[in-house]
Amino acid sequence: MTRIVILTGAGVSAESGLGTFRDKGGLWTRYDLSEVATPGGFARNPALVHEFYNARRANALDAAPNAAHRALARLQGARAGVTLVTQNIDDLHERGGAREVIHMHGQITRALCAACGARWEAPRAMHPADACPGCAARATRPDIVWFGEVPYHMERIADALAACDLFVAIGTSGEVYPAAGFVEEAAGFGAETLEINLDPSAPGRFDRVIRGPATEAVPAWVAEVLGG
Repeated sequence: MTRIVILTGAGVSAESGLGTFRDKGGLWTRYDLSEVATPGGFARNPALVHEFYNARRANALDAAPNAAHRALARLQGARAGVTLVTQNIDDLHERGGAREVIHMHGQITRALCAACGARWEAPRAMHPADACPGCAARATRPDIVWFGEVPYHMERIADALAACDLFVAIGTSGEVYPAAGFVEEAAGFGAETLEINLDPSAPGRFDRVIRGPATEAVPAWVAEVLGG
């Protein structure tokens, strides 16, 4: 059995209408990230942080999974040993049919209490006055990993990278750590490496590179793996 670890980034959801960090004029460019994507920013101005993530949540909920999401779900359903890890905070992989997704940066559809650590399904819009259903503290925040915080499930991801035969990075810039180091980590354990991206990262990092939009390149690669 070939064990595959797939890491997806913003490029997988871009064609569903969800922008990346680098989109000119996109949602991210209209905010100071130190104010909306850090624990300190949340402490200073929780209303601004909720405004930002309410907009992102609405975008995600109104978006639909695309052909890349569906193709990866088809691969996962057809083959044992496929681990799907995403940097994305949307739920398009799940809505596209994926049965298990490791969200290393959290999920926009989940809420977290900064006081007691309780987690629950987030409403479409969150507000600073919202009380935690567990402890009643008015310290609710999106269940998102912010800059300066440790990504989720790192031990589980490390175990999968150590055991995989093929590592595939799809739609990710390869510039944000720790995810940027996954390719070297997998290769160090002897895995083959593949990048599928509109704009490939630095030359020589992957054994093989497939260029193209995710909605075209990913289904074609999945068909290749599944034999047509």
